[in-house]
This record gives sequence, structure tokens and C-alpha cells, in this order.
Amino acid sequence: MAHLAPNYAPLDVTLTQGGGAWLTDIHGNRYLDCLASYSAVNFGHGHPALIAAAHEQLDSLTLVSRAFDHDLLAPFADALTALTGTEMMLPMNTGAEAVETAIKAARRWAYLSKGVPDGQAEIIVAEGAFHGRTTTIISFSTDPDARDHYGPYTPGFVTVPYDDPDAVAAAITPRTAAILVEPIQGEGGVIIPSVDYLPRLRALTDANNVLLILDEVQSGLGRTGYTLDQQRVGVAADLTTLGKALGGGIMPVSAVVGRADVLGLLTPGTHGSTFGGNPLACRIGIAVVQLLKTGEFQEHARALEAPLGERLDKLRERQLIADYRRVGAWAGIDVAPSLGLSGKEVCVRLRDRGVLAKDTHGSTIRLAPPLVISEAELHEALDALEDALE
Repeated sequence: MAHLAPNYAPLDVTLTQGGGAWLTDIHGNRYLDCLASYSAVNFGHGHPALIAAAHEQLDSLTLVSRAFDHDLLAPFADALTALTGTEMMLPMNTGAEAVETAIKAARRWAYLSKGVPDGQAEIIVAEGAFHGRTTTIISFSTDPDARDHYGPYTPGFVTVPYDDPDAVAAAITPRTAAILVEPIQGEGGVIIPSVDYLPRLRALTDANNVLLILDEVQSGLGRTGYTLDQQRVGVAADLTTLGKALGGGIMPVSAVVGRADVLGLLTPGTHGSTFGGNPLACRIGIAVVQLLKTGEFQEHARALEAPLGERLDKLRERQLIADYRRVGAWAGIDVAPSLGLSGKEVCVRLRDRGVLAKDTHGSTIRLAPPLVISEAELHEALDALEDALE
């Protein structure tokens, strides 16, 4: 791969085919997918309803830009806002673009509605967060790999510890436009905050006329057993960013959903995207919404939580793992230091046992299988994990 920029260091496996929760490499070896492309493939590889929708749309219309309307844009907006219980949707392509859009919308609202002096708006963010890799977003990243040597950095962000509402309260000023956090820090190792974290942030934003922005690009659309993870703790954000699974694993599709009085300030010429809301994306997005409307994927994710936890409890009792965090069909697993293994070394061992997973932050393994995985297949993956750790 001499002509490919070396910005990734993937496991030594070259994949060529996928179906459901399984992948096949160029040598014909099969693997149980326990990453689901960071939750972008929540509905499995090649879900027939999504593939059929994409195929049908490919034969009619794929792109007109936002210079013209098409017959699927309004239905997509209607479907996604109904699913999420929100008022308005703005379509984009990638998760990072959705976060950038939410940042712009929050700043514009601060200037035009709240009365913050132009150019002085601040957004409170959390340490350990991952919201994407654009210049603005990495400006408030605390990960040196993502941030170093990309300055000068975009100002206007105040960083506080994650899962610390008191620190947020102390950081709020009359210039504060929004609080932007992940309900669960996925890239950070599936870090699940205290159950009162988001409710306390909601109370703070309500009391101070500040927007609550929740980045659900990874946690949303069924991953944790709910359409949006914020529903798990009874919170409704002012703006929510969605991506990854919204494209069904077929193409990049993202969106910001939330309050009409905020998103409605993005008037013609103030924000846009050539590909955002294209007909193919809308058709796939509508099909994704239809899959989630039944609640079956959310219910299955909740059903997998108990057996996943029981198996990980046993690994912890045997001191093969130091600790773990899990919700729905999502887990961050810390390898026991006594084993002397990095997370990547364990993932290599898993690959050799027919399971694909991804490490993060040195000794943590992330499991995020497609939500079509059966309980038997989940146990198969955990058997492989146990064997790899032994």
C-alpha cells in the first residue's frame, strides 16, 4: 500500500464480503464482526431491506444537490423527527459534519436569540471526548494523537472533566451557548457516566438558557437498547447529532435533529452541503427509520445486555480482565495488567480465533457487534475472548 496515506494501522486482515454479523476475508476465512464499523453497521452487513431500498433508488435518482427539492427529502425529515420526537432535522453526510453543524447552530442561536456579543460564544465540552476529526473539533480534543501539530486551534471551547456536573456549573457564564457531550464516550472506551449526569446537565441548561447538545453518532439508533441513548435516562436534548447507523452501513448519512427555533436560524446561504440529504441517502435513512420503528432492534440490544454482563463478570472474577463497562450490545473491556497484553495484542488473538474487535487507549477492547447478532453468536465471540485472554 505504498500509495495509501498511513493514517490507519488496521489489523492484518483484508475483508471482501459480509452478511449479517459475519465477514469473509480474501482467503475465505470467516469472522464474527464485533465492531460493526463503530456502530455504523448496527443492522448487520447487507440487511435485505436496506439493500433493496438502495438498489431501487440507484435506478431512479441519486443526487440533485440542495439547489432543487426531491421527493424524498421531506419524507426523510418527517420520518426521522417522528422517530426521535424532535421538531426539525438538518441532513448532512458524516458524523463530524453533524457535530460541526450543531456547533454552528448553537453559536448562531447564541448571537441571534440569546444576545451573546458576536464572536464571544463559548461551548462547554468534556475531557476524553471524541466528536470527529475536523480542525474545529480537534481544537477541543484532549487526545494528543488527534490534536497535536494541527494548530492554530479554533477558540470558543471550555473543557471540563466528563461526568462532572459541578464542573459544568462552574464553567457556565453569560457567554455560554451550549454544552456538548456524548451520552457515552465510545472512543474513550465505552465510558458510561453516572445515571444523574445528563439529567443534571439538562437542569443546568434549562436554568441558564443554554443549549444541551448530545452527540449520539455512536450511541444512537439502537446501540444501547434505545432509539436514542438519552431516552435511557429520561433526557431530551435541544440538539442531537446522528450518523453512522443512519446510513445503514451503505453510505455516509448524518443529521442534526432538535428544536425548530434553533435549527430554523440556519436560513438560505448560512449553511449547506452538496450531498447532504441526497435522494439515495434519504431513501436509505427512511428504511433505517422503518427498521427502528418496530422497536425490535432496541429490544434485542437490551436482551443481550444481561448475558454479556454475566460472561464479563466471570472473566473479571478469574482476573482475566480488570474491569468492564457495558450497556445494551456495547462494552468496553479493560485487559488485566497482570496478563501483560495490550488491547491490540488481544484483538490480534481474537482475529486468529475468528472474531474482529478493536482496541482503544492501550489496554481496552471495544465490543459493538451488529444488532442482528444472536445470543449464541455473542457467546461464541465471548468464548473466543476468554480463550484469547487465557
